[in-house]
Amino acid sequence: MKKKLIAGNWKMNGSLAANEALIKNLLAGLGTPACQVALCVPSVYLAQCQSLVNGTAIDLGAQDVSQQPEGAFTGEVSSAMLQEFGVRYVLVGHSERRQYHFETDAGVAVKAQRALACGITPIVCVGETLAEREAGRTEEVVKRQLAAVIHANGHCISEIVVAYEPVWAIGTGKTASTEQAQQVHAVLRAQLKAASPQADRIHLLYGGSMNAANAAQLLAQPDIDGGLVGGASLKAPDFLSIIASAN
Repeated sequence: MKKKLIAGNWKMNGSLAANEALIKNLLAGLGTPACQVALCVPSVYLAQCQSLVNGTAIDLGAQDVSQQPEGAFTGEVSSAMLQEFGVRYVLVGHSERRQYHFETDAGVAVKAQRALACGITPIVCVGETLAEREAGRTEEVVKRQLAAVIHANGHCISEIVVAYEPVWAIGTGKTASTEQAQQVHAVLRAQLKAASPQADRIHLLYGGSMNAANAAQLLAQPDIDGGLVGGASLKAPDFLSIIASAN
């Protein structure tokens, strides 16, 4: 049975002082977790956070990666650069990137490909907007988003992580019910099983406002293998509580 994975996404938050305090508080309360733990931090803090988590139970993650391997792409960060900082995970296709940076399914698939080529596990984010859910298109949308990644990375699809993040539940305080979350996770699991005989290795994370209060119930669902945690990952007691639920 695979361990659950709890990944924090700091988004565009942090400072040198705040990062050090947060990670030290996490390590002080973490002990030896029975689950995998990762922090996806802004790229400017990768060096600092690498030094703080190196040799601990916390893996380092990045929040984005370029579609390009190298070259004249000012402001972009390549997978090879992330690799040099010991990054184990990288978010691709987060709903905020899709919404504000107009990322496409095809572009997200290429980013996953770049990460895998450097031995970094892409956390592929999929999810529907409120309008799409109300139109009954949830399954269609998430399957389309994941299909692009499967098509581009079919031979090594078992090496990815998938995070279902209903866009209407991110940063809004709203959360999909456990039944709604499990239903979509089951759809994604079936899609992955059709694509790979090793699909059971793939972690499926829930990423829509998971917090200390709802984590245990969500993590008890049969197809939810962990969480992609936003705001709660910036508060050591809350993040430790979620990790404890996963243990």
